[in-house]
Parts: sequence; C-alpha cells; structure tokens
Amino acid sequence: MRTACPGPAGFDTAGKYGAGLALEALGDGLRQAGVHPGEVIISNKLGWLRTDLTTHEPTFEPGVWKDLRHDAVQRLGYEGILACYEQGNALLNGYRANWVSVHDPDEYLSAAVTPAGRARRFRDVIDAYAALTDLKRKEEVTAVGVGAKDWTVVKEICEVVEPDWVMIANSFTLHRHPAGLVAFMRQLEEQDIPIINAAVFNGGFLTGHDYYNYRPVAPNTHPRLYHWREKMHAICREFGISPAAACMAFAGGAPGVRSVALNMTPAYPVAANSDIMNIAIPAAFWQQLVKEKLIDAHYAETHLYE
Repeated sequence: MRTACPGPAGFDTAGKYGAGLALEALGDGLRQAGVHPGEVIISNKLGWLRTDLTTHEPTFEPGVWKDLRHDAVQRLGYEGILACYEQGNALLNGYRANWVSVHDPDEYLSAAVTPAGRARRFRDVIDAYAALTDLKRKEEVTAVGVGAKDWTVVKEICEVVEPDWVMIANSFTLHRHPAGLVAFMRQLEEQDIPIINAAVFNGGFLTGHDYYNYRPVAPNTHPRLYHWREKMHAICREFGISPAAACMAFAGGAPGVRSVALNMTPAYPVAANSDIMNIAIPAAFWQQLVKEKLIDAHYAETHLYE
C-alpha cells in the first residue's frame, strides 16, 4: 500500500458489506500491516446495522452472501445513523471513519410505494445528514459526502445538504454520460465540491465481464450492449489502448472529478491502476469513438479535444 500510494491511502467501505465483515477485515488488515490510523482515510457509508443471524441466511441480501455469521438491518434518521457510525468504528477496532455518508439513499427512496411514503423516507435521509453534519461540527469526522448510483438522487439531496464531496456510481462512464449529469457535474465543479467517480466500468462490463451495473447480462438478452462493447474493444486494439485505460481516462477527466474509485480485488492491482491513470490517450482515439457513435460528440468536442 505504501509503495503504490504516494499519500494517505483511502478506503471506501460500508457496514452493509458482509454485515460488517468488510469493516472488521479492513481494521484487521491495517493493524497487521502496522499502519498508523493517521496514514489512512476511511470512508464509511452508513445506514446498515449489524444484528444477530436468526435465519438460515442473511435477510438483507438473500442469495448473495455465504457463511455469514450476522445479519443487518437498515437504520436511517438521526439516531439510526449515529448507531451505525459508532458500530462501524467498533468493528474497525482501532481505526475510525474519517469520511461518512448515507449508503444507497436512492435505493432507500425507491422502496417507497406512495409519494407520501417517499417524502417520509426523504426526511429520514435528511435527518441522517443532520446527524453526520453534527459529527463534523464536533470534529469527530472530517468530511460528509453524498453518494448514490442514481445521480438524480444525489442532486436532490445536494439541494438540501451541503456536502464536502460527492460520489457517483454507474453514472458517468465511457458507455453512458447523459447531458443532465454533465451539467450537474459542472455545477459541483463551480461550487468546488469534489466528485469521486465510481464503478467506471459499469460493474465490469466495459472491460469484458458479463455484468452491467452489477446485474447479469448476456448477448442474447442485451445484444446492443455487447455490440457497443465489441466496437469499443476493437478501437482499443487498433490504438493499442486497454479498455480499462480508456474507461479510466474518460471517467477521470470529467468535470469536477478529483478521484476515480476502483475495485481492490486481485484482478485490479493498485499499482497497475495507478499507472494506468497516467496513460495519455490521443485525441484521435476519442474521435474514432465519436465517428462510430460510441460516445457523445458534443461532450467529446467540449472536453476531450482540448
């Protein structure tokens, strides 16, 4: 970690991941490596609280986890998010979350069945952010962020909350970069609110996997997706550029983006990812993507050829 990262390493985690298992594993790993708490920035997405496992499998994500020893329940609102914050720090066992946010507020809001129900849930989200803001005021955390897969929900929350940073996921990628999102990103840039761009491979699909935004896809059910990828990969081969490098360059060069969040599994080594970000992509590559109608021509003209 110290050789791959020139400055403090950042870790994005959440209590929902393995019902707190990710937090425990991160704390254990850092401690075994002899990493001082001041050498890392831990971002904890809050909203799920570990509970006892009383069923044959966890209820919070059925069919996803294997051999977990705990379950998790969703807790938002003022007191609920504080409980998640305290439990998260306890599971980190010697380390603390420096950055905090509400985990997947878009999914929480979409679970509402009526407009009134959604309004109540939105109030829960805003109350949770009031608690996180109080933590920052007390200097228990250094930054409060807003993140979601649905960028329109991020925008909605930012109309009420003043975040220190914003994370978008599966939103601005080489494959999909809607004009409305670009305008919002420009707005954040003007407000000097940093953007962390995550899931820039659309859940791995753009680099060759059969998941798009974390959902399984196949050529017979999603032929247009696969046709787009085949054409993109062909152009990458023509220019000698890896699909990962193209995706990361596109995502990292967007308005307001200060960081690109990437997978930390062995298939995506930290040092290699860091090196990829420094690869220069020629304008001719983007022009070819425009010619093949794989990326938006107006966006390319205003952001990629400068």
